[in-house]
Amino acid sequence: MKPATTHPDKMTRSERQEIGQLIRKRERVMKAQVAERGAAMMAEFEKQCGAIYSFDEDETWAKAMQETEKAVEDANVVVAARCAELGIPKEFAPSIQVGWWDRGQNAVAQRRSELRRMAKTRITAIEKDAIVKIERLSLEAQTEVVANGLVSSAAKEFLERMPTLDVLMPSLDARELKKISDRRHKAEETQEEVDEQ
Repeated sequence: MKPATTHPDKMTRSERQEIGQLIRKRERVMKAQVAERGAAMMAEFEKQCGAIYSFDEDETWAKAMQETEKAVEDANVVVAARCAELGIPKEFAPSIQVGWWDRGQNAVAQRRSELRRMAKTRITAIEKDAIVKIERLSLEAQTEVVANGLVSSAAKEFLERMPTLDVLMPSLDARELKKISDRRHKAEETQEEVDEQ
C-alpha cells in the first residue's frame, strides 16, 4: 500500500475547516458590530444635536454676554431719550433686545429634523460600505484557506480563472459613452423628423 502524499507547507483538511468556520464567525460578529456602531453613531449625533450651551458655563462667553448686556442697556437709554423727544409713550416705545441662543440652529425643530435625516442617510451609507468590506475580507480569507489546500493543478487553475470584479465591471470610457449618447441623440432627431412628416 502506497503512503498518502503529505504537503508540510499545506494546511490539513481539519485546519482548513476550523479556520473557515472561524472566518465565517468573525464575519457574522463584525456585521453585528456594524449595526451596533451605527446605533452608537446616531446616539452621538443626537447628543450633539441636543446640546445646550449656557453662556455662564464658559468664562469667555460670560464676559461677552456681560459686555453685550451693558452695551444694550446704554443703547436703550439713548433710544428711550429719543422716544421721549418724539413724544412716543413708554408702553409703545421701541427697545433693543439681545439674548443668548443656547442651541444655535439646533433650536429650530425643522433644522434638527433635516440634520437627523442627513445623519441617518450618512450612517446607512457607512454601514453598507463596512458590510461590503467585511464580506470582501471574509471572501479573500476563505479563498486563501481553500487555495492552501488545493493540490491538483486543475483545481489551482480553476481558482485562478474565477473572474474578478474588475472583469465583471470594467471601467467606464468617457469617449465610448459620448459615442453612445451621440448615436441616441441622432436617432431621436431622426425620429422627430419622421414624426413631423
